[in-house]
This record gives sequence, C-alpha cells and structure tokens, in this order.
Amino acid sequence: MEMLDRVSQLNSGFKIPLIGLGTAALPQNEDDLKEAVATALKVGYRHFDTASIYGTEPALGEALSGAFQSGVVMRGEVFVTSKLFAGDHEDPVSALKTSLKKLQLEYLDLYLIHWPVNLRKGASHPIPKEEEFLPLDIKSVWRGLEQCVELGLTKSIGVSNFSCKKIEDLLTYANIPPAVNQVEMHPLWQQKKLRDYCSKLNIHVSAYSPLGSFGTYYGSNAAMENTVIQEIAKRSGKTLAQVLLRWGLEQGVSVLPKSYNKGRIADNYQIFDWSLTRNDHEKISELEQKKIVRRDGLINSTTSPYKTIEDLWDGEI
Repeated sequence: MEMLDRVSQLNSGFKIPLIGLGTAALPQNEDDLKEAVATALKVGYRHFDTASIYGTEPALGEALSGAFQSGVVMRGEVFVTSKLFAGDHEDPVSALKTSLKKLQLEYLDLYLIHWPVNLRKGASHPIPKEEEFLPLDIKSVWRGLEQCVELGLTKSIGVSNFSCKKIEDLLTYANIPPAVNQVEMHPLWQQKKLRDYCSKLNIHVSAYSPLGSFGTYYGSNAAMENTVIQEIAKRSGKTLAQVLLRWGLEQGVSVLPKSYNKGRIADNYQIFDWSLTRNDHEKISELEQKKIVRRDGLINSTTSPYKTIEDLWDGEI
C-alpha cells in the first residue's frame, strides 16, 4: 500500500484513493451535497462514492463539473465510483450510460454490482415485494460489466456486499477479476475472514459505513459510543471518527465516510500522519462483532434466491 501517496494499487492497474466521500444520505439535499463535494475537494479528497439507487449522481455530477470547469481539479485527478442497481441487471451497459449522463462524465473509475440480487425495474426500496424478485444470474451481469470496460465506460469493475463464496463463484467464469469488493466494515464488524480472502486474490476491500452508519435510519451509534474507541480517541487527542477511519486504513482498506458537515469532512481527512498503537489494535481486535447492514428485506421463502439471512451472507454473519 502506498500510504505516502494515499492510494492503493488495484489489480486493474489503476489506483484508488484510500479515503472517499460517501453520498448515501437520507433525506437528500442537492445543495448540501454540492457544498460537501466542494469542501471535500478543497480539503484533499479525490474519491467520491455514489450509486444509482442513492439518487445523488446528478448533484455529484454538477459539483464535479463545476470543479473541472473552474480548474479546481482535472477529471484525471478524481476517482468516481457508482453502482449497478438490482433493477438494472438486464442491461448493465445502458444502466452505466444513464449514470454517466447524470454524472456528466465520459467514464467511471469503478463500477460495482451493488447487491447480489435481481429485481424488477422500479422495485420497492429498501424492502422489495415478493413479486419484484427475479431469477439471479450474476454470470450474465458480470459479462455486462466486462463489456462496460471493453467500451471504455469504466476503468475498473467490482462487486459490493459479496461473500467469499460469491466471489469464488464469480472467479470461475470472470474474464476480468473484480478489482474491489465494497462491504460494511468497522471495528464492530471487522470482516477479517473476507479481508484475508480478498487479500490473497489481490481484490481491494473498500469499507462503507466505516463509522458504523452513525446517525442514519438503518445504522447504529454503537461504534462511535464504544468505550474502547472513546478511550483511544481521548488518549490520542483524535476524534472518534478519526480513530475508526485510521483503524480501517491500517487494515489495508479504503474508507468511505459520509458527512455533509464541513468541519467533520475536514477532520475525517486528517488520518494519514499518525498511527494507532499495538495496544490499540489488540483492544479493538477483542471487540464483540455485530453486523449492522443485514438487509433482512432481501429474504423470503418464495421468490428470493435467499431463504435465510445465512444464505444471503453465506454464513458470514
């Protein structure tokens, strides 16, 4: 990992910045997002994470377009990730072209399969109805993502919310291996098995909800309120978020905190010039593990490919 450059090399040959601004926020406010992107660029962020289902592609695109035109940054200096919605599995190429139009970009740096599930167009979110599930064919979807690379629509492709088993299955037919697996990861859900597996295969792990989805309707305050994290923050003179994010970096992953607060955006970037101690890591390694983003709504006994939560995560829960 090239920590001094604040990037990591992907198996696709491209580099991913180790901290990115997440944009999955409810309720949405386009002006807040555009201001957050401007602040992030000024602070030093060069990685922005969005998805079709977030509804933030247009505002992010406007903010980046303005930054390119005013000379704040050039397109080649920014890394943009988006994700294929489960209702667009039939035609990933068209879905990506739609995302690019919204983002006002000619190409993405990274395009991910958002979830290993196939839904009808316009399916209910976040809990699909039984009749909205369709048969899952990841092989054809992955071929669609490979076509996106071949057409120059994205530089790298990858997956999100994939278990070791799902990646293993994908690699049996992939012509282009996934460059990234973006998953929930923080000290209360450390993903060691998955990280070890991906590391052996040279698949980069990117952490969403690195603060435990603090302050969201689906998340938890548990990571920020954990006494071990609080003690480390107090001793080191760092914020709780900085401790959580630095822990992620020191596991070899990139982190994607979401904040539209100017002060926190700036604080969250200050994670490169200091380190956690060995004692800090030992204490964090002993924390009780509990997954926050479970997605029980993707489970049903009739139409979903997943009859139990263990099926969805292949026992990694």
